[in-house]
Amino acid sequence: MGTPSFAVPVLEGLISKYNVVMVVCQPDRKKDRKGNIEYPEVKKIALEHNIDVFQPEHIKADYQKILDTKPDIIITCAYGQIVSKDILDIPKYGCINIHASLLPKYRGGAPIHYALINGEEETGVTLMYMNEGMDTGDMLVSERIKIEDNDNIEILSDKLSVLGSKMIVNYLEDIINGKIVGVKQDNDKATFARIIKRSDEHLDFNVSNRDVYNKFRALSPNPLPNFIMDDAEFKIAECQLCDEEGNASEIISEGKDYFVIGCASGSIKVTKIKPSGKNVMSVRDFKNGYGSLLGKVLK
Repeated sequence: MGTPSFAVPVLEGLISKYNVVMVVCQPDRKKDRKGNIEYPEVKKIALEHNIDVFQPEHIKADYQKILDTKPDIIITCAYGQIVSKDILDIPKYGCINIHASLLPKYRGGAPIHYALINGEEETGVTLMYMNEGMDTGDMLVSERIKIEDNDNIEILSDKLSVLGSKMIVNYLEDIINGKIVGVKQDNDKATFARIIKRSDEHLDFNVSNRDVYNKFRALSPNPLPNFIMDDAEFKIAECQLCDEEGNASEIISEGKDYFVIGCASGSIKVTKIKPSGKNVMSVRDFKNGYGSLLGKVLK
């Protein structure tokens, strides 16, 4: 059970070693105004391997097909819907979730985003039994990876996806055979990583430049963090840490290819920008049409 590209390596790993009898994913969605349909990434892989695909709109109400399949075990990875107890009780070896954090830290739907936003030096993947709570089931095994300074949401997600795939292939047999036993989570140490909202994409420069840069990494390359200048929205598409000091939320210096935004401490040097409704462009190209940015105050 999984939907986006993050779940693809996991599915491919399971296919390489086990008999995957069904893939459950979110329904197809319209890709554009012309009505073109886009398949979930895992569906494409399932179809390539002639695996049955099930795409219920509401899994809590529509799960008879899973019952009929009588799976020995269910593996979930970024599926996108809450799985009810009725489904959890179906397989004889239970339901295992591949979660992209070191539980009990960062339960919820955006663990990778918050690991970056909070400047964590490491993260990892936890294999866990599923229960009716939000990532509250017993932990089976965890593995850690270092977060590099140039990791963004795309790069780190890819690393964790590959790690999750290796882990489920390496450990699943031992889990089934009872060699790896679940350990209860310490709820007192739990944190929650809620889904990123549109309002979370706005940058506040009244914090350190490192905090701004971490948020940029968590939102890059998509959807990108934004700020308001001259009552219009702009998104930062490429930036780096800078040690210039100046007023927070003000453009404190500029060159042909960049401009520097002051933070509460340090600053951010911006080299690519995305104006609202336009493609990403270099700051040089942007300034050719916009003019000098020096002294502008950002909101």
